[in-house]
Amino acid sequence: MILEIVSPEAKLFSGEVTSVTLPGVDGSFQILNNHAPIVSILEKGTIKIAAASFDFSKEAANKFTKVNDQTYTLDITSGTIEMKDNKIIVLVD
Repeated sequence: MILEIVSPEAKLFSGEVTSVTLPGVDGSFQILNNHAPIVSILEKGTIKIAAASFDFSKEAANKFTKVNDQTYTLDITSGTIEMKDNKIIVLVD
């Protein structure tokens, strides 16, 4: 599935991922391939991204924390997520 993370300043990430864990208002939740369509509000917390490989822009690379070769995290203050047709769009503050 494709993940795009966009902030008001720039596109932070765009690429193929295997899973994404997000800080929802009612608790953390995970999205995997072929997940049902969803729209949700995110609260302050950490987005955890799992993928086979990562390609960050120079501007965005310092915002992500490496957990291991296949997992990175991104701290956010709030946001919105939409999942539809195996494409996830996350708007973050």
